[in-house]
Amino acid sequence: MERGSVTTPFGRRPMTLALLKGQLDIARSSNPNAVDKWHVFRDISEARALLGLGDRALAVLHALLSFYPEQQLSEGGRLVVFPSNAQLSIRAHGIAGSTLRRHLAALVDAGIVIRKDSPNGKRFARKDRSGAIEQAYGFSLAPLVARAEEFAQMAQRVVADRQRLRLLRERFSLARRDIAKLMSAAIAAGPPADWQTLEQRFLELSTVIGRASSAPELEATVHALDEFRIYLVKLLEIHLNSENSSTNDHQNEHHIENPESDSINESERAPEALPGEKSPSHLTELRTRQTIFPLSLVLRACPDITMYGPGGTIGSWRDLISAAIVVRSMLGVSPSAYQEACEAMGHENAATVMACILERAGHINTAGGYLRDLTAKARRGVFSLGPMLSALMKARGDAQLHGESHVAVARQPNERVRSSVVESIADR
Repeated sequence: MERGSVTTPFGRRPMTLALLKGQLDIARSSNPNAVDKWHVFRDISEARALLGLGDRALAVLHALLSFYPEQQLSEGGRLVVFPSNAQLSIRAHGIAGSTLRRHLAALVDAGIVIRKDSPNGKRFARKDRSGAIEQAYGFSLAPLVARAEEFAQMAQRVVADRQRLRLLRERFSLARRDIAKLMSAAIAAGPPADWQTLEQRFLELSTVIGRASSAPELEATVHALDEFRIYLVKLLEIHLNSENSSTNDHQNEHHIENPESDSINESERAPEALPGEKSPSHLTELRTRQTIFPLSLVLRACPDITMYGPGGTIGSWRDLISAAIVVRSMLGVSPSAYQEACEAMGHENAATVMACILERAGHINTAGGYLRDLTAKARRGVFSLGPMLSALMKARGDAQLHGESHVAVARQPNERVRSSVVESIADR
């Protein structure tokens, strides 16, 4: 299209800068290749939302294209079609006149076609003596040739976005199903947690998505559901590990050596590592040096944790570990921090540490940070529960228990552990 062939609309329709810009862009563009009009139509159909077109506008465009005799559109050909409104209405499945005019205007505004109006606004073609079209007035299809590549890229982007949205909806459905079944299994198995709050959070995440939700909204929800699922899996994993810890008697070798050791109930003695657990060699070596104090001694030093056990009582290491998980969540300690403590100290000592932290929770600013600090010291082999329990019992004024814990500490084989003064919970 030549710059001199820019046309203005007939009658009351105004000329706008947007229409002028569209015609100038077409004039500057160049596409030497012929394009298939129906291929371009399919691309426009895919990208109709980006172009602001509805189904009726596409029906009108289809009717306009049907009036062009060739299937290939090229810059060298005459690309003006000039059907009357009556003919267009028939090929557009009987669309009403006012509706037809509205959608023709939408096609022009979207830069799909360009009006080329005659002096009197009629659409017709003037032919020479040989019968060839010399001049035509109607709708120019030149934008379909000039913008064919643009329409193809828009269609590809829409298809990719639709595929992404479909995959996100699949992930949303799978995550929602997994969480529902995991929560049912967890509630039936009985690991302690605030299930009412968790169920409410699950309902909020499950109902926030509707049919009109965008991909970013759906992606954020799927990410939240994935984190929720990971949390539930870890909770059940810890519960299963605690069950294994309480049922494998052959692991119950390391316990406190004091005059009462022969009378300690079997439920008070527990393994240093879970069956099949693959720990680094230095951690395994460290756990063999870690003493597990009698459960009765731990409960006498840290009685507050008893109310968090199943049924408000603690009768075994398994009950203490379950109560520690509840306390961990209540004090805001992350699952990863507690898991690292279990790996460094063993599940029983990690649960004992949580009981101690609960006992002096009012004196600790950040329970999670405090636990990570103790875990780091345990990895270095400079941590012992003895001073921690001793300080708690001393604070309670229980001289008998205080003396009993010191006996246990004195009998630990590692001199560095024995001489280390840990930053205990009872720091004054």
